[in-house]
Amino acid sequence: MPRSSTPWNWPHLVACLLVAVTAVLLGFGALVTTYEAAMAVPDWPATYGHNMFLFPLAEWLHGPWDLFLEHGHRLLGALAGMITLVLAGLVWWRGGSPAVRALAVAAVLLVIGQGVLGGARVLLDDKTVAKVHACTGPLFFAVAVALATLTRRNAAHSVYQLGVRQPGVRRRGAPWPAGWSAAALAVAAYLQLVAGAQLRHLDRAIDPGTFHGLVALHVAGAVAVLALVLGVVSATARGRHESPASWWWARGLLLVIGGQWMLGLATWAVKWGVPSGMLPEAWQFTGPLVARSASGAAIVTGHVLLGMLILGGSVVLAIVSGGLGSVRLGSVGLGSVGLGSGELKRIGVWRRGRVAEETVAGKERGFA
Repeated sequence: MPRSSTPWNWPHLVACLLVAVTAVLLGFGALVTTYEAAMAVPDWPATYGHNMFLFPLAEWLHGPWDLFLEHGHRLLGALAGMITLVLAGLVWWRGGSPAVRALAVAAVLLVIGQGVLGGARVLLDDKTVAKVHACTGPLFFAVAVALATLTRRNAAHSVYQLGVRQPGVRRRGAPWPAGWSAAALAVAAYLQLVAGAQLRHLDRAIDPGTFHGLVALHVAGAVAVLALVLGVVSATARGRHESPASWWWARGLLLVIGGQWMLGLATWAVKWGVPSGMLPEAWQFTGPLVARSASGAAIVTGHVLLGMLILGGSVVLAIVSGGLGSVRLGSVGLGSVGLGSGELKRIGVWRRGRVAEETVAGKERGFA
């Protein structure tokens, strides 16, 4: 009798919704920083004395741009928090694996911490808190992406994630170089966002030496990310027939990172102008563009959001290429990613059959 399949994979659907809402939330947050609108609403958790959810819609939509950004950022943060709670409940109710459950708990803790940090940033009007807030946001996004990836129905069918050789698939080209490189790429992409956050929240009284050091750190991080993605592309190219998903993700990330380099140069020109001697005099800007203008804001904010996209893509690549470690059968509740008992039995029978065949073949060759 064919196995009955669940029509809706609710944990995965809710996780994807969380990723989408978080992406918009981070976009609003980036715009808040670009337009220096964090103090557009001076109280918290209220909005000008109103309950945040009951603030007049007309005043929000037709009020000042800074108010629209900051209040919208708060509403999206609250929505992300509610979706996270729903997702955590679904993961535990549906019997998710220990790894997925741990990620769900981490997401709940991170989203609560983000809300507290956001409120502290307003109440204290402290840029140090703003820097921490800007660092934990991408971390929450990475966790949300990991949850969306791991709750897919066919996530467990990955060759490297299961640690099982599939029929007709040869394991030429060990997967670990690609996996470890992808994991390192995800870490480097996150650290690059952390470095960028320091440049985004500069103190006006910062000394030139510290500024130059931060710029050098950010540039070095960009070089490291580029080198790592080139390594991942090279490693996945050798095993692209075994793991085509890793190969496609790696090439896509390489293209995005190339675009990020161009946006990084444009962001520098927008905020600080083109250094003398870099371009012919006729092509040089007379001064830096205003980052709060529409074009400037689009470039600067786009640079931040593309960095988030690179982080999310790196997390997916690290998972599909086995960079976060092999998931052993029966150890993480494969039912949470859509494998039923029938499929598990078929995999088990196939594995036992393969082991028996290899043992017989070895004896015939005189190796056993």
